[in-house]
Amino acid sequence: MIDDKTILVTGGTGSFGKKFIRRLLKNYNPKKIIIYSRDEYKHYLMQKEFALFKDKLRFFIGDVRDRNRLYRAFDGVDIVVHAAALKHVPLLEYNPIEAVRTNITGAENIIDAAIDRGVEKVVALSTDKAVNPVNLYGATKLVSDKLFVSANAYAGAKKTRFSVVRYGNVAGSRGSVIPFFMKLVKEGAKELPITDFRMTRFWITLEEGVDLVLKAIKESKGGEIYVSKIPSFKIVDLAKAICPKCKLKEIGIREGEKLHEVMITEEDSRNTYEYKDTYIIYPQFDWWNLKQHFTEGGKKVPEGFRYSSDKNNWWLSVDDLKELINKIDIVY
Repeated sequence: MIDDKTILVTGGTGSFGKKFIRRLLKNYNPKKIIIYSRDEYKHYLMQKEFALFKDKLRFFIGDVRDRNRLYRAFDGVDIVVHAAALKHVPLLEYNPIEAVRTNITGAENIIDAAIDRGVEKVVALSTDKAVNPVNLYGATKLVSDKLFVSANAYAGAKKTRFSVVRYGNVAGSRGSVIPFFMKLVKEGAKELPITDFRMTRFWITLEEGVDLVLKAIKESKGGEIYVSKIPSFKIVDLAKAICPKCKLKEIGIREGEKLHEVMITEEDSRNTYEYKDTYIIYPQFDWWNLKQHFTEGGKKVPEGFRYSSDKNNWWLSVDDLKELINKIDIVY
């Protein structure tokens, strides 16, 4: 599915894009990889970082808001991975129209360009914040998810198929809690701020995010939302793992922040099937045929099932977290 294919990654100069492209170059033999991003400086840095693979890579400066540029970039492309998005929750609350233009209008542009250019598969990256959203970022990603699922009907007789992968904050990623805590400790802090002592989160690494996207590329038939089975942890345990001697201070939940991460709601459970390492949420539309699009091996979850970080049956201890933190890349 990947060998000898031309693959385009929107937001390709970001952390996910670089990790995903490294995996493609190491384990597969793609015909060409197009890195699509609006940040010319990141393009420059990535060209230097991937200099040994210059014959395989093409660097396209472009924005997903720019419909014409997408049509040019998608010419001859077989697979698109859509990772570009505006994500900073407080900034997007203050700049809502910008979030809509990139996360919603950008998704529409991706869909139209992919169908009209004959792309085979599109996999869009989503977020837990799209589930029962409480902030604008989550709301725009919810709309984006629905656009990509419904795009399978919009494609009509064309061959393009769309699917979505959903996961939460990547461990150690820029702006996440691990580098924040570690920076405070390096600066000599004796106390770590916790927004709420009850708070829980899912643990997923960048490598596991790449695994989920590759699975969707290889297996998706159109319309699926893929969710990884991953462990949960308590934020207080994470703080203890990073600084066992630090005091913890509860400061209150920030704007747009949830107490727990939710990946699958009770309402979605009616269309969710469990597999060995993942859950798949299938569409519920007249035009979508479960028998035709079903991935074998799945077992329907009970109605009322909820997959959230506080109701998980797989938990990380303080010692588990210490070990895992030492294995991940921390992006400050």
